[in-house]
Amino acid sequence: MAKTKVAQKSELKEGQGKLVNVNGKEIALFTVNGQFFAIDNTCLHRGGPLAEGFLEEDKVTCPWHGWQFDVKTGQNLMPGMGKLNSYKVTVENEDIFIED
Repeated sequence: MAKTKVAQKSELKEGQGKLVNVNGKEIALFTVNGQFFAIDNTCLHRGGPLAEGFLEEDKVTCPWHGWQFDVKTGQNLMPGMGKLNSYKVTVENEDIFIED
């Protein structure tokens, strides 16, 4: 697995997402209670940008049509509606890395 530096801790605010790019793939990076989580940025419904969504606890709501995903697992919160890829996030000092 490759590890890619995507941000510094200071770039993320609690309750907001950040769009990062890993090997040409758009990934939404979130911080929840001081922990970092990463899922695919593209909503399964119509491709909305999840990094721009509303984050409440560990749920992100797509800004386009309101679909919700668990930022820890990528699971859609409506049963049977699919799952996004989630990525392992590691922190070294102030640097945030995503493994893909």
